[in-house]
Amino acid sequence: MTAKTAKTTKKVTLKTYFLTGLLVLVPLAITLWVLGLVIGTMDQTLNLLPSSWQPERLLGYNLPGIGAILTLVFIFIVGLLTQNFIGQKLVKWWETLLAHIPIVGPLYTSVKQVSDTLLSSSGNAFRKALLIEYPRKGCFTIAFMTGIPGGDVANHLNGDHVSVYVPTTPNPTSGFFLMLPRNEVVELDMTVDAALKYIVSMGVVAPSSPNRRQIDPPL
Repeated sequence: MTAKTAKTTKKVTLKTYFLTGLLVLVPLAITLWVLGLVIGTMDQTLNLLPSSWQPERLLGYNLPGIGAILTLVFIFIVGLLTQNFIGQKLVKWWETLLAHIPIVGPLYTSVKQVSDTLLSSSGNAFRKALLIEYPRKGCFTIAFMTGIPGGDVANHLNGDHVSVYVPTTPNPTSGFFLMLPRNEVVELDMTVDAALKYIVSMGVVAPSSPNRRQIDPPL
């Protein structure tokens, strides 16, 4: 082996080590960054407390993450209290009160309907991963079924349609709402989690080969 070949081999080896280190550290760094962002945002809830109750004033130093812990505990306590008869009555009274407030009532009702659909274990939203042609014929992307068109919208659609959400990549929290003919939509033999990983990774983390078939009617 000549000196030039040895030098080239050493350079390739160093490059391989460097890329391997990046593959290990980049996902870890992004994960820690996201966690830090979430915890920092939840820590802002401490600003709602009176200044004399601030943990920094009580402890004498700032403790990152305590706001996130208190927020989670508060959410757990609210859920626990609303499970009994009295708590459910109070929630219904509160919702009735908000419903009669102009602007606030319709907004709260709409948001609650969406949250109930997305977070409830009995909801149908995002329960099925779909394959559709979008944004043009010959191009395919992954979408999620959100239900079927309703109201006066359904009266203006010819044939059977389904409502779908098309997320963007790599940020699936933004996207497009479409109503497509049922016969143009294919249900994927893929979990929602696997489909989200596929979208976020921009196709790098590919799931197992799906079985293509038409979707069943929504539950």
